[in-house]
Amino acid sequence: MRFVGVAIKDLKQGETINGIYILRKKELKEASNKKPFIDVVFSDNTGEIQAKIWDAGEDVFSKLQLNMLYYVNARVDCFKDILQLTINKMRIADPEDQKEIDKFVPSAPFPAEDMLNEIYGYAERIDNDEIRKLVIRLLNDKKEKLIYYPAAKSLHHSIRSGLLYHILRMLRVSEKLKEIYDGINLDLLYAGVLIHDLAKIGELESNELGISEYSKEGQLLGHIIMGICEIDRIGNELGISSEVMLLLKHMIASHHYEPEYGSPKKPMFLEAELLHFIDMIDARVYDYENNLKNVEEGNFSDPVWSLDRRKLYKPMLDNG
Repeated sequence: MRFVGVAIKDLKQGETINGIYILRKKELKEASNKKPFIDVVFSDNTGEIQAKIWDAGEDVFSKLQLNMLYYVNARVDCFKDILQLTINKMRIADPEDQKEIDKFVPSAPFPAEDMLNEIYGYAERIDNDEIRKLVIRLLNDKKEKLIYYPAAKSLHHSIRSGLLYHILRMLRVSEKLKEIYDGINLDLLYAGVLIHDLAKIGELESNELGISEYSKEGQLLGHIIMGICEIDRIGNELGISSEVMLLLKHMIASHHYEPEYGSPKKPMFLEAELLHFIDMIDARVYDYENNLKNVEEGNFSDPVWSLDRRKLYKPMLDNG
């Protein structure tokens, strides 16, 4: 890398900076004075930041290439308590620097192959033959892409191998819950955790860097409907009983809990209920971890959109 700029986590209001970032989003808009401008989002392996290119129209917008590295010169401003960039000038990075784009992509903290092996270990521990057979087949069909897929385009675990990381942490939580609540059916709970988001591989189209966009099917159907369809297709192919398929389809259908979040039904048995809350726990923990990682103790984060624009506080406590 010939050019080294300021990392997003190190940006400070009032500074004029030079940086090198991935262009993740772009949107052409019109200001109150009727002049066009472009809203963009940049990212590196330390975070994301919104930016504005003022007095720029379709001619500039059409030349901007998403998911490419750009050299950026900008002023760091603050709008509604959130840092943003006002672009002075920017250009696409040279081919030699583009080759190192992987260094600018946030990734899960554990090796993907290790996480994949661990989740297969959980799948093998499912005692019910039909459930285990169906779950392992669904995993096998996705495992090459599961290595690098994010769990979302821009929300929790939207990092390379984020889907694996999300599933693995949920499995570990499920295992601990069984130590407290003996009535949990771990076959169902492990299965629900393992497959609840697998159809995101299809809902999203991701490259091997974990940079993703929604597919046509993802926009028209979503991963809940797509996941139910996959259980029907593979389950019928394997001769899985209707009861097993019904239970697993219900877990997928209900894991977002509310209709406004995509679930047509609320959970109607214990393991489906637990799946939703384990999913929420891991998503929330990730949001706190991700938004507080660069915040000093005794200070607040920027408002977090996924948490109702709350500012998160990092306590001043001795962990010893």
